[in-house]
Amino acid sequence: MDLVEVLPNRLHMLRFPIGQAYLWQDGEALTLIDAGSVESAGEIEGAVRSLGLLPERLERIVLTHCHRDHVGAAGELAARWDARILAHRLDAPVIRGERPVPEPVLLDWEVPLYAHGLTVPEAPPTPVDQEVEDGDALGFGDGAYAVHAPGHTDGSIGVHLPRHGVLFTGDCVAAVGPLMLGVFNVDRARAVGSFRRLAALSPTVACFGHGDPLTTDTAAALAKAAAETET
Repeated sequence: MDLVEVLPNRLHMLRFPIGQAYLWQDGEALTLIDAGSVESAGEIEGAVRSLGLLPERLERIVLTHCHRDHVGAAGELAARWDARILAHRLDAPVIRGERPVPEPVLLDWEVPLYAHGLTVPEAPPTPVDQEVEDGDALGFGDGAYAVHAPGHTDGSIGVHLPRHGVLFTGDCVAAVGPLMLGVFNVDRARAVGSFRRLAALSPTVACFGHGDPLTTDTAAALAKAAAETET
């Protein structure tokens, strides 16, 4: 796992072989946005400690959607440190194991990538302490709130921190190579609409589920990529 500073004393990316999570600091209080695979808990704890922070100050884990490379370690970390897990109402039953993970509608070129993604171990059933809706406050980052961004999954969300100009897109947007619509969508047309909605927030920093954060000319780059993406 690689630990990458995005904003000094505020935001770090935790990059795994497939996918990534983010650690946000409000002083000593910590929030994770996504949680890597089921095998990632030890690495995440080690990363927190390497920054001189206390894992027991982890207050919440915000899950952008229900896929295994984002949910996997959430339950173990929450149990260790008494953190709360937040997710959108529509993905919460999947995260809890009450409903199956929705199957994406794959484009031909996505098929081998999807097979590779399935090498990540399945996430165990994971409790969700707070089901959120579009616009709900998330309790950190001086006013972070959920932005419903369906299409990748029905309950995908972005996480917007307007006071800091930061946007977490989950897998709605990817930056693996060119900035693009994320892959493996259950509804491409809705995903494109969500991409455009997120781009319209005009962040100065955009953090993706896959690919390096964007910190320069971010708003313009997102707007251009969203406008050029076809349904």
